[in-house]
Amino acid sequence: MNRDVSLRLLKYFDALATDLNYRKASERLFISQPALSAAIRQLEGHIGHRLFDRTTHSVSLTDLGREWLPHVRAVLRELDAALDAVETLAGSAQIRVGYLTGMGADLLFQLLDGVQKNLPHLSIETIEYDFSDPSVGLGSGACDIALLRPPVDVPGIDAVVVARESWVACLPRTHRLAERAELEISELLDEPLIVAPASARQWRDYWMATDVRAGRPASIAAEAATYEAETTLVARGVGISFTTSSLQRLYARPGITFVPIVDRPVSYTSLAWRSDRLSAGARQLVRYMLSRVPQTDPAL
Repeated sequence: MNRDVSLRLLKYFDALATDLNYRKASERLFISQPALSAAIRQLEGHIGHRLFDRTTHSVSLTDLGREWLPHVRAVLRELDAALDAVETLAGSAQIRVGYLTGMGADLLFQLLDGVQKNLPHLSIETIEYDFSDPSVGLGSGACDIALLRPPVDVPGIDAVVVARESWVACLPRTHRLAERAELEISELLDEPLIVAPASARQWRDYWMATDVRAGRPASIAAEAATYEAETTLVARGVGISFTTSSLQRLYARPGITFVPIVDRPVSYTSLAWRSDRLSAGARQLVRYMLSRVPQTDPAL
């Protein structure tokens, strides 16, 4: 047996053992399914035995995997306890919580409501990010915890979905489709688009609906790094944009209208962090924020 097993591999094993579904586990870990499969194979190679039985339709723990899982979870709990202890000894540091522009006055502060009363020993700073960094500071390490909208180009993120929204088209009120009750994405692919800055990479591609363009490039009318800039450009008739249903409530203004797009996947909002960089106090804050997740998704 190769005993050089990383904490990352143990966390991936725990995640897949919890979900018994590669897609769900990889989404929660913010990695691709092939990357998760490769990591599990690497862990099994270290151990010299299979941990999962895999078929086309199911994933299940082997007897060894089932018996080893409590030991792995105990190790992860002990590590958390050790980090709690060292933070107590060293004194609590400031925790930086980032959020994507447009969320701050809404979901983020709902998740932080009452935190000063319940966790008075924590020092928390909130930082707003625009579309130029959809990882909301996690990629650079500038933030410890982030409220963001996937996808983001940062491997190894732990995340929990806290809200689900539908896609809408943001159109000038004078647009030929503005009076429609609903739209399909194919009706909008040739429209000039207001898009995020190029630094947003995968996130920008996602909000251009690149996955259904069959290799045809989008017609980019302008770039915008905030919802304020985006909706202003739409109101001026520069182009249209694709966004989420909460924008109908948060950014309604004269000159624009929002029309549901009925055939796009759900857009997720996630609370995300990188466990390898998370302090004990930040872990406490994550647990608190998750306890505040609304039972019904906002802005649907």
